[in-house]
Amino acid sequence: MAKILTLHGVNLNMLGKRDPKQYGAATLAQIDEQLGALAKELGVEVECYQTNFEGEMCERIHRAFAEKVDAVVINAGAWTHYSYAIRDALAILTVPIIEVHMSHVHAREEFRHKSVFAEIAKGQISGFGVDSYLLGLRAAVAAIK
Repeated sequence: MAKILTLHGVNLNMLGKRDPKQYGAATLAQIDEQLGALAKELGVEVECYQTNFEGEMCERIHRAFAEKVDAVVINAGAWTHYSYAIRDALAILTVPIIEVHMSHVHAREEFRHKSVFAEIAKGQISGFGVDSYLLGLRAAVAAIK
């Protein structure tokens, strides 16, 4: 069974509380639950991981390489726009990387328009709230096949 790692970055543990106008009312636990249900439907295994510490995110990505995960779905939050450390960790992987954002990053502040992951990601999904994650999981499964 294919294994997909979903990575949630900085501040995403505050979903449901932080700026509901941009991010909606769903909590991270609810998103993880929906991802688990969809993974079961799609016949894949999904593991969800969140941290607010950049080094821990890099370490988890390194473990993903050792574990030979089949794909990664990542919403790195603000790290998307400046974390070359996470970008370099992701570049070690030889599997599809799907970048997701709940808000429409290209309709927001200019600094959010650039992703340092773009060159190594298979694609980016943004602006669909929780569905961005679900679409990202579907894209990861399609990319594996």
